[in-house]
Amino acid sequence: MHLLHFACAAALLFSPIAARDIAPQPPQGFEPLFNGKDLSGWWGMGTKDPRPLLTMDGDQRKATYAKTIDDIQSHWRVENGELVNDGKGLYLTTERLYGDFELLVDYKTVAKADSGIYLRGLPQVQIWDTTKAGGKWNIGANFGSGGLWNNSPGANGKDPLVHADRPFGEWNSFRIRMVGDYVTVFLNDKLVVNDARLENYFDRGAPLPTKGPIQLQTHGGEIRWRNVFLREIPSDEANAYLRSLDGERSASLFNGKDLKGWKGAVDNYEVVDGAVRCKKGKGGVIWHEGEFENFVVDFEFQLPPGGNNGLAIRYGGKGDPAYAGMCELQVLDNTHPKYAKLDARQYHGSAYGMVAAKRGMQRPVGEWNFQRVRVLGQTIQVDLNGARILDADLSKVTEFMGGRPHPGLTQDGKHFGFCGHGDPVAFRNIRMRRLPDAGER
Repeated sequence: MHLLHFACAAALLFSPIAARDIAPQPPQGFEPLFNGKDLSGWWGMGTKDPRPLLTMDGDQRKATYAKTIDDIQSHWRVENGELVNDGKGLYLTTERLYGDFELLVDYKTVAKADSGIYLRGLPQVQIWDTTKAGGKWNIGANFGSGGLWNNSPGANGKDPLVHADRPFGEWNSFRIRMVGDYVTVFLNDKLVVNDARLENYFDRGAPLPTKGPIQLQTHGGEIRWRNVFLREIPSDEANAYLRSLDGERSASLFNGKDLKGWKGAVDNYEVVDGAVRCKKGKGGVIWHEGEFENFVVDFEFQLPPGGNNGLAIRYGGKGDPAYAGMCELQVLDNTHPKYAKLDARQYHGSAYGMVAAKRGMQRPVGEWNFQRVRVLGQTIQVDLNGARILDADLSKVTEFMGGRPHPGLTQDGKHFGFCGHGDPVAFRNIRMRRLPDAGER
């Protein structure tokens, strides 16, 4: 099992007398989401698709929040530095929206209760009565709390790896990390979910929203919360974590110093700060001299405003990779106004002109993004910043952009490369792992 180091979390005790005067003290690098005194920074929302929150302006959000205050004040209170809910009402929901994060939280609940923690507004890290008397062994309570219960049956993470709940009356402690779609959960210092993708409960076929609130669910019994701390994970740390998920041995295709091993329009590229970058105003295709038919490649890329490049997949070394190779996977600043009216099959991650990738997963222009591409037979999967944006069998494509066919689908090129289009798009940490012909799906 893959484990990634978490920041240490220090226990914090509240005195019944002094709690209202002492703010919670988070571990280094964390911020408190609950101030120990009142419900500042929180509002109420039930099980509801969080994506509309991302489109609201500040005034719209404030108006939405205000409508819920009476409800949460009726069912939530602060007592001795603890958040207490009576088992009813809306879920306590952060006003702020979070992307990649590490969350620390303690909870204590009662018999028959059922609760959980929503991540980016999505259900959920499960909390419940795990005893037989609780009456929910038929739906998995016997496995314990901490699982991603709303994942599909049999999916990774749905059932916790071990039963880690403490007896009623004792506090339990979670450490939860979320990067992209991936979630890892420790309950009472035991690993219960290991690098599992959280499914989008509201739209199973869609990636998760890139940001959303933290929600503390209430469902049928009193629950208490304390020491609610969060650390936002920066992009470099997120990229390192996502890179580590491929536990197989991968070979570097780029030494960070020069373009040794690369062919094609190498004079139109430069190496800057350990990254290979297309020169502004230049272009053309560079490809690695190695041959890769079935493979997993991962890398980081950085886009300038309006940046445009591409990945040459199974390229033979001549012609336009979008048609002379198996395909070109688009690398593009989806947010730039000049690309507002493109065909859907021209946006980032798309198999150019054939299959459209899902959008909305890119980081802000100028930040480094992490991407993993898996090619097996004529199936291509693309993960961007931990979210699956393309999963396509190109052999089944029957409609092509502009009616122009892609003869490269039947050709036998085996090179991987980059397709410059005049913009200084940069790539670094390029690693390749070959897959056997049969490969795992």
